[in-house]
Amino acid sequence: IRRIVILPALETAGTQLKVAGEPKSPERDPNETLTRLIYQVMSGLPNWQIVSESEAREVSQTITASNEPARLRQLGEAVYADAVLVSPVRRFRERVGDEWGVKSPASVAFALELVDVRRGDVIWSASFDETQKSLSENIFAIADITERGVRWLTAEQLANEGVKKGVAQLHQLIARAAIS
Repeated sequence: IRRIVILPALETAGTQLKVAGEPKSPERDPNETLTRLIYQVMSGLPNWQIVSESEAREVSQTITASNEPARLRQLGEAVYADAVLVSPVRRFRERVGDEWGVKSPASVAFALELVDVRRGDVIWSASFDETQKSLSENIFAIADITERGVRWLTAEQLANEGVKKGVAQLHQLIARAAIS
């Protein structure tokens, strides 16, 4: 896998998307946020070429296939990609409060799925599902607290951690395959 197109993030059925009391806008849309985070993380790593976000959006609007596998194949072929990265958002709830105290913590769940353009099947996937907890609620979160600091994250910050973890796994797999 050398060239990857990132499909703009999609809501899945039953998705819980809440951005505390704010109207949905492109800057605050959870799907747009996740897509932006994926682009930021993936484009900073070597061993693959990422189709530009503008090209992916432009081409995806011209796709006429009615079912998802055919849509992904058409998109991948149109931009000469080996694979399509799909990222269904299952939950994206913003914290209620600030970084020092919350009434309700941020909660994020999504998947990352790499689909082979030629075969049309998922060849790799990772999922992230976390609702931030205080140290007193989960003593095993000490490693996260050491990394994050003693503060409550926004949903975007929490999603960014999940994207970094998932993309790191994918990158390691692809880098290993390139060597062998």
